[in-house]
Amino acid sequence: MMKTPIRAVLFDLDGTLLDLDIDVLVEPYVRGLAQSVVHLVPPERFLPSLIQATALMRDNNGRASNAEVFAQSFYPAVGCSRQELEPLFERFYVEEFPKLRSYARRKTHAREAVQTAFAQGFDVVIATNPLFPSMAIRQRLDWAGVGDFPYRLVTTYENSYAAKPNLAYFRHILSTIDQPAEHCIMVGDEDIDMVAAHLGCRTFLIPSARTCLASTTPTPTNRGTLADLIPMLRDM
Repeated sequence: MMKTPIRAVLFDLDGTLLDLDIDVLVEPYVRGLAQSVVHLVPPERFLPSLIQATALMRDNNGRASNAEVFAQSFYPAVGCSRQELEPLFERFYVEEFPKLRSYARRKTHAREAVQTAFAQGFDVVIATNPLFPSMAIRQRLDWAGVGDFPYRLVTTYENSYAAKPNLAYFRHILSTIDQPAEHCIMVGDEDIDMVAAHLGCRTFLIPSARTCLASTTPTPTNRGTLADLIPMLRDM
């Protein structure tokens, strides 16, 4: 029996294309973000409001974009308008967020893997958990050395209506790129990536310190390193 052809490759970012533990990044990121608006919002109000708004994005099931879900919770909670704070956050992403690059390291075969996917004519998607604005995700793509490719889609909090591991997140990707699940492969390092198999996607697990698969998650179709993925993509 012939294999179903692959037409799209979905790459996770942190831990997959970029050597970055997002949990390590969170503390200095949140501290810097809070400092950017400290003259308007005291830290003791900022942090719980941010945690609550982020939790609502994680639980989003398509009622609005993640950005809107965040805004509807966060700005009323801190007592400032979106119009007041958004320009300050944008300045933070331009001036301060780049300093967090020291927490990340490039992965040797990341660029070649992405290049190979494009060379094979696949639709290439950056399927990173869309809890950050585009400005932050685009910078992390640059940190990984893969920011200059014409991706079919990069999921961000502005253009996504759910988050991993909600299958609605993956369904939205498949709908956006107009590909059935069986023609797609999800490449990632966590259970929240491998659950795409529930929809019929093939999966490629790149084990990392964050890899811990649930018993209910289908066994990955393949596993290995980015170096192992490259010849596999060429043979698809």
